Amino acid sequence: MKQFHFSILIIVFLFSCSGDDGSAPIGESELPESPIETPAEEEEDDNLEEVEDANPVTISDEELLDFTQQETFKFFWDYAQTESGCARERFHPNEPLNDPNTVTIGGTGFGLMAIIVGIERGFISRSDATGRLASMLAFLENADRFHGAWPHWLDGTTGKVKPFSEKDNGADLVETAFLAQGLICIQEYFKNGNEEEQLISQKAKALWTGVEWNWFTQNQNTLYWHWSPDFGFEISLELKGYNEVLITYIMATASENFGIEKEVYNNGWASNGSIVSGATAYGLPFLVDHAGNAPKGGPLFWAHYSYLGLNPNGLSDTYTNYWDVNVNHSKINYNYCVENPKKFTDYGEDCWGLTASYSRNTDGSLGYNAHSPSNDTGIISPTAAISSIPYTPTESLNALRYFYSHKDKLVGPAGFYDAFSPEHDFWVAEAYLAIDQGPIIIMIENYRSGLLWNLFMQNPSIQKGLDALGFTYSN
Repeated sequence: MKQFHFSILIIVFLFSCSGDDGSAPIGESELPESPIETPAEEEEDDNLEEVEDANPVTISDEELLDFTQQETFKFFWDYAQTESGCARERFHPNEPLNDPNTVTIGGTGFGLMAIIVGIERGFISRSDATGRLASMLAFLENADRFHGAWPHWLDGTTGKVKPFSEKDNGADLVETAFLAQGLICIQEYFKNGNEEEQLISQKAKALWTGVEWNWFTQNQNTLYWHWSPDFGFEISLELKGYNEVLITYIMATASENFGIEKEVYNNGWASNGSIVSGATAYGLPFLVDHAGNAPKGGPLFWAHYSYLGLNPNGLSDTYTNYWDVNVNHSKINYNYCVENPKKFTDYGEDCWGLTASYSRNTDGSLGYNAHSPSNDTGIISPTAAISSIPYTPTESLNALRYFYSHKDKLVGPAGFYDAFSPEHDFWVAEAYLAIDQGPIIIMIENYRSGLLWNLFMQNPSIQKGLDALGFTYSN
């Protein structure tokens, strides 16, 4: 619990202050047999305007999902960091010079996956995508790394580490895992393409397999989040569930050259079984211990970040079924907002979703907070409900329609703004964060086609890692 609070406090402080098989995808469309038709380039703007002007009651679900994905994609394509092509930590449309060169490693992993969606949905051409990806991978290859792991932030103009905090100026293993999740999807998507695409696939594989995952155990049966060239492992934050870090253990076990043993997973992630919980809320079992967030669960990004590529459908280990964990987590978050014990304006069946995001400080200024039922300040974050769409399709679509009905306030140049509060005269955080925009486009796509789940789960190294940990899973 102390470890969880420590990591959240760091985040809040900083934001407040500032074997391949031949049947794998080869870049041909991985969408269903009847994909959404992509209009000709010269017609795109006119057609998009028609969707934007549609009444929220009459707009179809497919049109609404098209709109949301296409607008959100702009964050990673139109507003990427200029030199590297990687994802910026943040984008403030009204302050374009606010932090324009801070590259986020986890958000860049999400951006890699978003580019695949962009290709499949016809938002960008295949050739434009490969050009951007080649630049991104070259930047990542030459950027600062520490035993193969990247830092939380990089300077997009130099590739040098940008400290996340005084002692967090080296490796960030969790952000590295989020990036690696995207690299594997790139590896799989392009591996049987043309010569240029195969080189991209090979580069992506070389980058993630170069991470020395086992070095971050310090020869103990756990993984550690941070390492600094100046302070070593002084932060000493172990990766223990339940939270957003499951993917780190999956990636570490999947590594052929720097893999961890099952004992590291059992003791680290699962605390030798203490991760299991019998707690319930609204008649739904949590199944796992949401440390520090009793009695109604943690922020919803826990149900998103590790599962952008890792398919929770049928995903079970010795301790729990992760699909049930995520469905129940999302429904509990939804039911809390419907109950609305603090009587905040508009909370209900179509206005819900609490997660870490930008927030409103008491003086009305822009801040950051890890919103959850135990830390509810009247702030709704669109990414929370939208990114939970695989788990709560009806509830998420109802929320999306509510957000769209207020598009005059909530939609900016890169999709839905990060957060808003009807309680405070419909205050809106007119800003974006990569780690909030990424799950929106990716989880909508997984809901619609399973695209990123399929790519990630077909990777032989991932399958070997899951097998080694005793998982059952769908692939």
